[in-house]
Amino acid sequence: MPDGATLVETDLTDPAGVEEAVTAEIDTVFHLAARTDANDDDPRGQFAKNTAATHLLLEACRTADVERFAFASSSTVYGEAPRPTPEDHAPLEPISVYGASKLGEEALVSTYAHSHGLTADIFRFANVVGPRLRGAVIPDFVEKLRADPDRLTILGDGRQEKSYLHVTDCVRAIRHVVEHPRETPLRTFNIGTRTTTSVDEIAATVADVLELDPTHEYTGGARGWTGDVPRMRLSIDRLLETGWEPGRESDAAVRRAAEQVAREL
Repeated sequence: MPDGATLVETDLTDPAGVEEAVTAEIDTVFHLAARTDANDDDPRGQFAKNTAATHLLLEACRTADVERFAFASSSTVYGEAPRPTPEDHAPLEPISVYGASKLGEEALVSTYAHSHGLTADIFRFANVVGPRLRGAVIPDFVEKLRADPDRLTILGDGRQEKSYLHVTDCVRAIRHVVEHPRETPLRTFNIGTRTTTSVDEIAATVADVLELDPTHEYTGGARGWTGDVPRMRLSIDRLLETGWEPGRESDAAVRRAAEQVAREL
């Protein structure tokens, strides 16, 4: 922990714990906690851990007179939208329970911004990658190739193509926006890169980092799993207009993350 920082461990679904954590001394809350499994067979748990927990946190912010609220949403709220997808795309039609929970949370953030005096920013992330990443395509490939260096099983057809954002760029973007002058109580920004990377390209990058040359086996189908959006690229024009630039485009972000995850696993 940095000097001067205080670590408070609590359960965001526990009203008492949330109220104790959010005090009047806090001026900004960065809400990054979520249950992120898009292929979730427990919708009730997804909404309890995400939407209901966000409501408790927003209410605690209102009670403590917190000034600013930064919320980590997701590109999954768009569903299968035209690409590149701008923030004002409509209608929002998520195809996963996770995306639906995030859309519900966005509505709550909007309500508290417009009706309860909270200044808020909603960030719709592309696929964020980096160290300590688990439960995603890069660590999945690393773990599979550690177990079997000669063969790699790939979910779907390998042609799924998305924008990948390194976590360092994600953090820079959040901080940049929160500190940027504003004219409205609620703003929404896509955070991503200008480019995309396919699953096949990720497989090749991970194999290269591990110095392997495996054969590929595909489970088949356009989607890797139920609720998967096969193609995703966000428009980041609104963010670029504020003066922010990604330090790495998608391919470079994937390679850097693969190097970091490979050292950890």
